[in-house]
Amino acid sequence: MPGQPFLKPLSLLMVSGLLSLSPLVLPPQLPFVVAQTPEKSAEAIVNQGLQFVQQRRLNDAIASFREAARLNPRLTAAHYNLGLALRQQGQLQGAADAFYLATQSSPNFALAYANLGAALLEGSNLPQAKQYLQRSLDLDPKLGLSHYNLGLLLAQSGDQQGAIKAFQQAAKLSENASEPLYHLGLVYQRQGKSADAIAAFKQAIRRNPSYAVAHYSLGSILYTQNDLEGALSAFRQATKANPKFANAYYAAGLAFVRKGNLQEAKRILAYAKDLYSAQGNSPWATKTQQQLQRLSNR
Repeated sequence: MPGQPFLKPLSLLMVSGLLSLSPLVLPPQLPFVVAQTPEKSAEAIVNQGLQFVQQRRLNDAIASFREAARLNPRLTAAHYNLGLALRQQGQLQGAADAFYLATQSSPNFALAYANLGAALLEGSNLPQAKQYLQRSLDLDPKLGLSHYNLGLLLAQSGDQQGAIKAFQQAAKLSENASEPLYHLGLVYQRQGKSADAIAAFKQAIRRNPSYAVAHYSLGSILYTQNDLEGALSAFRQATKANPKFANAYYAAGLAFVRKGNLQEAKRILAYAKDLYSAQGNSPWATKTQQQLQRLSNR
């Protein structure tokens, strides 16, 4: 059965969700707005950049934040918002540089360290990412964002128990966030703790009923337990939340094979194969075609 997609580290929202970097369910933060003076000051240019963000004019926003940082290199808002905007464009090194400058101008700004750690984590620089995430937690132990990203880092580093504690803390501090619970479930699943994994996935789904990968992961465990009806129900919910979720269709096809309903299995597997092909996933398109061929020979 295909593995679950790995979610990227979260970075914090700045303006009404427009700069969220992944399916973020932590409460949106207020814009980092600064006081203006009559002349075209660096502060005014930052606020102009925030308006561009609201208008989804990200390139113009980046230009504004860069200009504000040039005019006032100590203006934290310019560096921090520049980091968020660059991260939105996938420019990890530029984002990390901007967040670092924000920490230099405001050494006690926990969110700057948190986002710097997140950018470094996504860039696979785990040692430095851990350093900055820990610094953010030293400054603000209740920052759920940092606990979540630290959990991702620890899971990648093989410290599963540390990851469990971090995800549990993130879920506690960010009461609406579903991602920490989903990744908590993945850790339990890797440890073979199916009951704990199921409970975590169900909690994630309660927080976000449209969380496709959580439904899929729940279904994958139920499938291994031979709870085929439960698995199929979970896979249906996954495809309802994401109609192009090829893995969920493929898994549902396998469940129908196990149930002995070969006609339905062929139909769903054929659909999964078409999705894989359309998405450019030729290895899994080939694998699904081989599965269909085996069913035709039965």
